Amino acid sequence: MARLAAFRTWLGRIDEQIAALALGLMMLIPLLEIVMRPLLGSGISNAPVVVQHLGLVLAMFGALAAERHGHLTSFGSNDGSKGFTPAWRLAQLLAALVCGMLAYASWQLVSTERDAAHTLAYGLPVWTLQACMPLCFVLLGFKLGARCAKGLPLTALVAAGIPGLGVAIAAQLEGTSFSPWPAFALLAAALLAGAPIFTVLGGLALVLFWGEGMPLASVALSHYQITVNPSLPALPLFTLAGLLFARTGATQRLGDLFVSLFGGGVKGTVVAVALLCSFFTAFTGGSGVTILALGGLMLPLLSNAGYPEKKGIGLVSSASALGVLLAPSVPLIMYAIVARVPISTMFLAGAIPALVMVMSLLIFGGFLKSTAYPAPTAPRASAAAVWKTMWLAKWEILAPVVAIGSLVSGLATPMESAALTAAYALITQAFVHRELSLKTLFACLSDAAQIIGGVLLILGMALALTNFLIDAGIPDAAITATQNLIPSQAIFLVALVVFLLFAGALIEIFAAIVVLVPLLLPVAQSYGIDPVHFGILFLAAMEMGFLCPPAGMNIFFASAMFGKPISSVASSVTPALLAIFVGSLLIALVPALSTALPKFLGLMA
Repeated sequence: MARLAAFRTWLGRIDEQIAALALGLMMLIPLLEIVMRPLLGSGISNAPVVVQHLGLVLAMFGALAAERHGHLTSFGSNDGSKGFTPAWRLAQLLAALVCGMLAYASWQLVSTERDAAHTLAYGLPVWTLQACMPLCFVLLGFKLGARCAKGLPLTALVAAGIPGLGVAIAAQLEGTSFSPWPAFALLAAALLAGAPIFTVLGGLALVLFWGEGMPLASVALSHYQITVNPSLPALPLFTLAGLLFARTGATQRLGDLFVSLFGGGVKGTVVAVALLCSFFTAFTGGSGVTILALGGLMLPLLSNAGYPEKKGIGLVSSASALGVLLAPSVPLIMYAIVARVPISTMFLAGAIPALVMVMSLLIFGGFLKSTAYPAPTAPRASAAAVWKTMWLAKWEILAPVVAIGSLVSGLATPMESAALTAAYALITQAFVHRELSLKTLFACLSDAAQIIGGVLLILGMALALTNFLIDAGIPDAAITATQNLIPSQAIFLVALVVFLLFAGALIEIFAAIVVLVPLLLPVAQSYGIDPVHFGILFLAAMEMGFLCPPAGMNIFFASAMFGKPISSVASSVTPALLAIFVGSLLIALVPALSTALPKFLGLMA
C-alpha cells in the first residue's frame, strides 16, 4: 500500500518530473557540446535546436505544474480561496474554454508539421515534441474546468466537457468572421474575476484572428516561435542558477559580505540590503523569489541595526524590484530577444542604470534618513574581517563573472553561458559547500520550471496578440499620431516615462515586454532614440509594476512573507514609487548612462 501511495504521488507530479528532466537536459547538452567540439571535432547533432525544443517541453509541463501549485499569474484569486462565487466560476469556465480552443489551434500546427515531416535530430520528428502543446492545453483546460465544477455532481465529466466544448467551437467556427466586442467584454470580466492572464491574452488573440477569418493556428505558431527562440534557453537556466544560490547558504554568506563592506550601522545595513536584494533578483528571475529567499534574513538584520520594521519591509520589497536591470535578469534577456538586440550589449547597458535606480531608491525614497532612529553605532568591519567574508563568499562572487564574462568575451553563446552558470552554481553549492541535496536540487528544478512555464504561457499569447496588432499597422499609426502630438525628443521621453509607470501598474512585466515593445520601439526610434537606451528606460520604469496593484506581486509576496496586511505593505513601498519615477527620468534624459559602457567596450557604434 505504501508503494502504491508513493507511486500515485509520483504520478500526480509527473508534470514536474518531465519539466525537471527537460531543464536538466537543457543544462547538460550545451556543456557536452563545449567539451565534445574540441575533443571530437563535432558535438551532438543539431544540439541548439534540440535544446530549444526542450524549452518548449519545459514551458508546457512547467505551466501544468504551476497551475497545480497555484502559481499561474492572475489579477485575482484563481484558486477559489475567496469562495466559489458565480463570477469566479465563470472566469474558470471561460479560461477552460480558451484552453480547449488553444489545444485545437495547436493541433492544427502539429498536423501541418506532421505533413512536412521535418526531423529534429537522429530521426526524431519535430512534431512529436510539438505535440506537447495540444496535450498540455487540454490538461490545463481540464484542471481549470475542474475548478469551475468543484462541488458539483459529475465533476470530472464537466471538467472534461468544458475544454472539449472549446475544441468543438473552434473547429466549427474557424474561418468565419464576427464582431469581437461581446467576447472582449467577457474576457475582461474573466480577467477581473481571477482567470489566468495567459487565457485572457490567448482569448483576445483567438478572437482577433477569428474575427478576421484568419487561421487559429497562427496563435499557436506565435507561442511555438517564442518558446523555441535560440536565446530563450538562457531564461530557465539563469533562473535555475539563482534558485540554487537562494536555497543554500549563499544568501547568508553574501549578506555577511555586504554588511562587512558597508558597515553594520543603519546606513551601511540599508545600502547592503538594497544591493543584495537587487543582485539576487537579477539571478533568481523574480523579485518575489528574492523576498521569499532573503526576507527572513534581511528584515532581522535591519531591525538589529535599529531600523523601523515598516521601513525595513518597504526597503526589502522595493529593492527586490530593482534587479531587473542587472545581468542576467529574465526581463533583460526577454527585451533583448523581442527587440533583437544582442544580449551581451543589454547586460552591459544595464549596469550603471541599475546603480542609479538603487541610489534613487535610497535617496529619493527616503530610506537613508536615519537621524531619528536610536540605532546602535556599529564600527566598520576591519580589512581582515572584510577579507574573511569575501573569502567565504568567493564562489558566489565569481558567479556574475562566469555568467557575463563567458558571454561578453565571445567564448560562449547565451545558451552556453547560461548552462555554464547553472552548472557552476550546482557544483559549488553541492560539492564545494556541500549544502545542496538531491531533494533541494529537484525543488529548484521544479520551481524554475514553474516560473518559466507560467511566464512563457503569457509571452506566447502576448506575442500572438502583438503580431496581430503589427499586421494591422498599429505601430505606423502610433508613430504618425505621436509625432503630430509631441514635437521634441525630450518631451517624448518624459511622456514615455509617465506612460510606462502607469503601464507597469496595470500590465505584468513580461506581457508588457512582448506587447508594448514592438509597438513603442518604432515610435522611440522615430525620435532618434537608440533601442538599447529605450530598453533600459522601459525596464527601469516598469519596475514600478512590481510595487503597485493590481500587477504588483511584490506586495502580495511581502504580505505573505512578513505576515502583514497588504495595505500596510503597500503604504511602506509608496516612497519607492517616487524614487523609481525620478530614477527613470534620469535614465531617460541622460542616454550615456545606458550606452557609455557598451560603447566603451566596442559593443555599440
